[in-house]
Amino acid sequence: MSTTNDAKFLSLIENVKDFPKPGVIFKDISPLLASPTEFPRLIVTLCDLIRDKKPDAIAGVESRGFILAAAMAQELGCGFIPVRKKGKLPPPVVHHSYKLEYGEDAIEVKRGRGRIVLIDDVLATGGTLNAAANALTEAGYAVVDLAVMIDLRFLNKFEWRGMKCKSVLKFD
Repeated sequence: MSTTNDAKFLSLIENVKDFPKPGVIFKDISPLLASPTEFPRLIVTLCDLIRDKKPDAIAGVESRGFILAAAMAQELGCGFIPVRKKGKLPPPVVHHSYKLEYGEDAIEVKRGRGRIVLIDDVLATGGTLNAAANALTEAGYAVVDLAVMIDLRFLNKFEWRGMKCKSVLKFD
């Protein structure tokens, strides 16, 4: 059950059972991204969660986090920092391995500096956000906030360095 009452957003998210593996219910946001009215409203809603942080850039986690973060950067008039899967960025990069709820992965980011807000589509166990925030910090950025579209709170009590992740939709 969602703890938010945005029925329009919820109606555009499809649950896909047993994807990418048995027992996982994947939250497919594709219909929401395809909506010419609700996608822009989602971006403004996400921006409103973090607007007061005045970031220099929005960092987005590959791949669906890219979509949200790039659109947010456009809305806020700031830069976009891609957090990529291993081997997708030319060196030098900062590299972090981490465990997912259904496997293992690694992310990389280019070095830089500035105030960053980290964005992803779904927070499940927090492994990806934790690795991305740590990689960004090691790369020279100051992570000033974290936000996701969907927080699967029944899977996590995620905090990064005492910072709670903001979200548009929460599932308890």
